[in-house]
Amino acid sequence: MSTLDTGLTLIRTAAGRVSKVNGWMGNAFKGWMPTGLYARALLIMIVPMVVLQTVVAFVFMERHWNTVTRRLSAAVVQDIASLIDVYKGYPQDKERAQLRRIGQRLQLVVDFLPVGDMPPPGPKPFFSLLDQTLSVQIGRQIGRPFWIDTVGKSNLVEIRIQLDDAVMRIFAQRSAAYASNSEIFIFWMLGTSSILLIVAVLFLRNQIRPILRLADAAESFGKGREAPNFRPRGAREVRRAAQAFLEMKARIERSIEQRTAMLAGVSHDLRTILTRFKLELALIGDSPEVDGMRKDVDEMSGMLEAYLAFARGDSGEVAQPTDMSMALEELRGDAERHGHTATVAFHGLPVVTVKPASFKRCLANLVSNAARHANTISITGHRDHRYLTVTIDDDGPGIPANMREEVFKPFLRLDDARNQDEGGTGLGLAIARDIARSHGGDITLGDSPMGGLRAAVRVPV
Repeated sequence: MSTLDTGLTLIRTAAGRVSKVNGWMGNAFKGWMPTGLYARALLIMIVPMVVLQTVVAFVFMERHWNTVTRRLSAAVVQDIASLIDVYKGYPQDKERAQLRRIGQRLQLVVDFLPVGDMPPPGPKPFFSLLDQTLSVQIGRQIGRPFWIDTVGKSNLVEIRIQLDDAVMRIFAQRSAAYASNSEIFIFWMLGTSSILLIVAVLFLRNQIRPILRLADAAESFGKGREAPNFRPRGAREVRRAAQAFLEMKARIERSIEQRTAMLAGVSHDLRTILTRFKLELALIGDSPEVDGMRKDVDEMSGMLEAYLAFARGDSGEVAQPTDMSMALEELRGDAERHGHTATVAFHGLPVVTVKPASFKRCLANLVSNAARHANTISITGHRDHRYLTVTIDDDGPGIPANMREEVFKPFLRLDDARNQDEGGTGLGLAIARDIARSHGGDITLGDSPMGGLRAAVRVPV
């Protein structure tokens, strides 16, 4: 391998590692980010402003207060230097009473200690602006050995200056030498951030509400329900999306109406022909050939009804609150009248908003499919705050796992599958899934604890 190939391999390896690190960091960042548009919009508006305010306040206000602190510290050190000059100029004042009175006028507490009573230098606070400023000013204006304590007492600063025959100890108010900006900085940040947050919340709430209404209208339409009071509102882009949704809804409803009208005409024409066949057969008389023809006409009539029902779907029916526990009891009664053993259980609030006739037909198709191939049927309903789930278990032969999606295809009749029903059309499961999906849900097939097939219908509530 050449040097160039080796270099390219190393570059690809490094790029792959960087990509993995970036992907991991991106996933971690997404985990901390809120999922709602409302919270994300607030972050987009507030975070840059808070960062900008922080930088501006820190840069400008910190510089301002640092300058004030340096000037205050320089003034305190000038007062101390003046006291030292007075002390040198009037050595006859043995009691230093005059010096103490001058210190009191300067708001300083002056005391004198024996020579050598100077504590060892202590650790310097790393972030103490006052300690640094006082040290610089004492070294510049006085130029004598000194010791300062800016940490010991919260409201006082102790300064000791080494003189020729004594140690001058001065206590000064911290506020006279230091201007703290932490309270003003916090107040500034909290005040401006609170005002910004209030304005952003009021503004965004009005902007997010039309989007939520659009989402609710789309969800209701997907469940087969109406949203009569919905109209485009909000910003221009939101109104455009809402108008597009209304136009799409109108096109879908118009297409359904046209299909329903066409199917009604086809149904009427075909039923007229089948009725003529039945009358002609009735006039011919009874014979084995006529009986066979009557059976064929009856089978054709049943197939026609099944085809029209599949094509028509549940158009025209309005969703309304329905007692599902009562509906499941009716299905159990129908199964028992046909000689099967059936049990029913329901958990949760039984009233659910569905299209009652079509949803009952969906469940009836699944129950009849189970009854056709099994002796015992168990129907269980469960409703929580999000979904209604109805499971139908049986002890029949079941359906192979690789064919559980195939049986939902219209007109599909497998040789050994459970949807083959003699004389049937192969539309039972297809109609059931179509109804479930028109409610915003779906049907899944799986293994039953009873040994046969489990059909689970789940629709949002």
